[in-house]
Amino acid sequence: MNPIVHTRFEPKTCSWQYIVVCPKTKDCAIIDPVLDYDLANFTVSTQSADALLKIVRKEHLQVTHLLETHAHTDHLTAAYYLQATLWAKGHPHAPICIGENVNIVQSFCAHRYNIPKEEFKNSFDHLFKPDEKFSIGEMTAVAIDLPGHSPDHGAYHIGSNVFTGDSLFLPDIGSARCDFPGGDAKTLWRSMQRLLEFPDTTRLYTGHDYPPNNEASARDPISFVTVREQRETNKHLKGGSTEEDFVAWKGGRDHALSEPIMLHQALQVNVRGGKMPGRSHDGKALLLCLVSVPKVLLTG
Repeated sequence: MNPIVHTRFEPKTCSWQYIVVCPKTKDCAIIDPVLDYDLANFTVSTQSADALLKIVRKEHLQVTHLLETHAHTDHLTAAYYLQATLWAKGHPHAPICIGENVNIVQSFCAHRYNIPKEEFKNSFDHLFKPDEKFSIGEMTAVAIDLPGHSPDHGAYHIGSNVFTGDSLFLPDIGSARCDFPGGDAKTLWRSMQRLLEFPDTTRLYTGHDYPPNNEASARDPISFVTVREQRETNKHLKGGSTEEDFVAWKGGRDHALSEPIMLHQALQVNVRGGKMPGRSHDGKALLLCLVSVPKVLLTG
């Protein structure tokens, strides 16, 4: 059975959010919802998440799962906000789910940001094992283990669709970076090859789209292409690219990239499943921002 897929693009972080619906029961899963964050004013808002709830209400849907492909480094997750809001409106509890290797990311972030264990332990309701099956209404879904971009990264195979998160982007963008802690270019290559093993007509829904900025090549954001299109036109995979070529190129390019502008805020919220830190000041959550200080300033 193929789902009905509602797509929502969040332009600030160029993130795709998905509502995946069982056409028979109207049960649905929400994948990678975004919590809006204003870096200039340090404020959180819920416009993007509320737009998802508007679709749920309009289509008379029942949210049965809140699915994360990984602990994102470029935007805050709205999973906990959606769970709490739906519960308050009388909906059944919708579990927040992610791959079991999120424990690796949580341990790293707990050390880096001094996060108390009680603030991230059991912050997800369910941790998927590799290739674990679960149901969304009468549809069977599979949680695919796709590490490389991060150790906890996964995707969701539902009908003739795979929601790939940040493992594989659109053909003109290529593939995700793998220079974050626990990322690995060889592992990412193998994860991408696994996606290309699906039938040619399988739709691969991406986690982000970054349309070209110049007017000559500008296009509207795209949520998916087929496996065939990825295999034939993805700029990091086509033309007989080998694993060795990919790993060598990734090692040079990725380490030259600047870090995502919401990296520290996103990780601290996302390893908590979308909850804010317990520490606060005048009612505002305290998020630790790590700043790289030039050595000359430290030595005088």
